Amino acid sequence: MKLDILAFGAHPDDVEMSCSGTLLAAAAAGKKIGIVDFTRGELGSRGTPTTRAHEAETASRILGLSVRENLGLPDGFFRNDREHQLPVIAALRRYQPDIVLCNAIHDRHPDHGRGAQLASESCFLSGLRMIETLGQDGQPQQPWRPRLVFHYIQDRQIPADFVVDITAHWPTKWESIQAYRTQFHDPESTEPNTYLSTPVFSNFMEARAREFGHLIGVEFGEGFTRERPLGVREITELI
Repeated sequence: MKLDILAFGAHPDDVEMSCSGTLLAAAAAGKKIGIVDFTRGELGSRGTPTTRAHEAETASRILGLSVRENLGLPDGFFRNDREHQLPVIAALRRYQPDIVLCNAIHDRHPDHGRGAQLASESCFLSGLRMIETLGQDGQPQQPWRPRLVFHYIQDRQIPADFVVDITAHWPTKWESIQAYRTQFHDPESTEPNTYLSTPVFSNFMEARAREFGHLIGVEFGEGFTRERPLGVREITELI
């Protein structure tokens, strides 16, 4: 399946929290969108890999994804090396995205920075024909390199190179986040409290989106950093 945009996340819920509004805006414009999660989040203090998988399914329906898959890399212990690059390269060649969105270049959780490096380097390597991978049908895959790679901004504040207006899609983005009932604030939960499960963190997520929106004169936004300068065909396309 050919995708317009593929978002990588180190854990299920990374994409929902950080760039799902951007995916929704693209889908509303007729683009095909998908998510590939690196790990099952098995080291999380709340929930289980099974519940996280069910939550990811629910979030996927809410977002209207064309595809979602989980590579099953080891949570907390995956590395940016050949062993872990090859399944990422295979996913890139399988979905042939024009644009890739991936984890923040550095963040509170060390998996996020490693995920950024793993996705970025795999995007380059995926274009090299001498690297051989097989598709799900057992046949050799063709090289593929995305045109653009961007990093979404997560917990730590990083100056954004550009911001996407997600105001029209904020309610659906928030619904996709709330699909992860085990991870975020739930007054009825008996699981241990974590950094993510407090009302303060939920308020932070909304405040961050409002802050990014404020930067460009809209209500809600999502910020990204780039790996190379952006180009525009005509200057009035900018808002």
